[in-house]
Amino acid sequence: MQKLKVFLVLTGYQITWLACVFGETKFSYPMMGFWVGIIFLLSYFYFNHNKQKFIKISLLISVPGYIFDTLLVYFQIYDFETITKLGTLPLWMIVLWLSFSTLFDEILSFFKSYKILGIILSGILGPLTYYIGESIGVIKIYNFQVFIISMILFWMMLMIYYLNYVVKTD
Repeated sequence: MQKLKVFLVLTGYQITWLACVFGETKFSYPMMGFWVGIIFLLSYFYFNHNKQKFIKISLLISVPGYIFDTLLVYFQIYDFETITKLGTLPLWMIVLWLSFSTLFDEILSFFKSYKILGIILSGILGPLTYYIGESIGVIKIYNFQVFIISMILFWMMLMIYYLNYVVKTD
């Protein structure tokens, strides 16, 4: 049952990510990712056995992530190629960050036993997803050096924060 749950969470998040990115770039329907993310989040929340824990983890992960993205866009390190912005970010970034937090609720807690590995992978995979976003055409990077340094540092610090604070307060 646990393997099925992990598969469904990963699949739901990945479908949300794809809908956000390709809804914006390929299908000319920038709200597709928002609606797909809402459906995923509502389904996830409905079947979640510890809703209070999920809400806490979700806020502790998605709020810093959304603020980080906002700051880097504000300081013109990168920008999103979109017409549906809420402030400086695409509207779908709200559900994307919330959807991403489901991974921390169900899957990434595995790294509490492998902290160094979790921190290193976070510092590699987090920035990589944004970089892939540029090749797809959803973001434009203006200052690559600042982009890569800030991304690596943020994603590593997010994992450290998660492993040392969020996981311990479950």
